[in-house]
Amino acid sequence: MNTTTKRSSTMNLMHENLARAQMSARLGEAQDMRLGHHLARARRLSRKAEEAAQQARLALARAL
Repeated sequence: MNTTTKRSSTMNLMHENLARAQMSARLGEAQDMRLGHHLARARRLSRKAEEAAQQARLALARAL
């Protein structure tokens, strides 16, 4: 009976450790995805700013 309890306890600990590892991996993936979204947004905003600057330069050149 005692060895059965030890095995059951060991299996429960193994399942808990596996669940923790999977949760940690998923949290890491979510963080990576958020970082990717932030980088993509920053690139889009940078492109828009560059386009606006180019438009301003063209407008100035036409005015002269």
